[in-house]
Amino acid sequence: MLSVLTGCASRPAGVDAPDVSATPWANTVTAGGQAPQWTHQQFPGKRASQYRYARVDGRDAVRVQSSSSISLLRQLLRVEPGDLGSLRFSWKVPALIASADMKDRDVEDSPVRVVLAFEGDRSKFSARDAMLSDLAHALTGEPLPYATLMYVWCNDTEPGTVLNGNRTSRIRKLVLESGGARLNQWLEYERDIRADFEKAFGEPPGALVSIGIMTDTDNTRSLATAWYGPIRHMGLKRAP
Repeated sequence: MLSVLTGCASRPAGVDAPDVSATPWANTVTAGGQAPQWTHQQFPGKRASQYRYARVDGRDAVRVQSSSSISLLRQLLRVEPGDLGSLRFSWKVPALIASADMKDRDVEDSPVRVVLAFEGDRSKFSARDAMLSDLAHALTGEPLPYATLMYVWCNDTEPGTVLNGNRTSRIRKLVLESGGARLNQWLEYERDIRADFEKAFGEPPGALVSIGIMTDTDNTRSLATAWYGPIRHMGLKRAP
């Protein structure tokens, strides 16, 4: 389904996630002073995963349960290229998805994803990506993002590896974790957005226009649970 691979909103439009947006987990502000609303984006023809606020290990978290399902919890924002700094986030994964393989389009599920979408020069799209973007716009009301960078956990791919999207090169997946050695513990990250984008796409990033989290099992027809800590964009540290 094209609407899933785009990372875009779908019709019907995303709705507020009241169990998340009014909680301490969502009560964070970006470096630019924004506090965007989180919305639950569902995809046509797909069962939606469940996103709920939870207190876990003394932390504010979002608990995601996915049962042969896929959906995205997303906030729209705008961070200009000159203001891109780092992204802080955390997650806890109790188990891998045994049959998942992010290199195989038929079973490319992941227990956790942090999803960043960027603007850019769409004239650089290949003919195939331009066609996919037009189709995405017709199906979802939004075009294919110029570029989507996902931080993911794989079963057996070396951390630091960049995987191209299986349907479009406008999606790149940066593997942060692999295998089961670090399951059942909170893992903390602070990622340099510009450096990761340039590693994945080989060019400078445009404006960051959305941040999302997603746990999906629609391809493997399986079950998965994960927890995400608060996500915070940290601006560039400028000299006084």
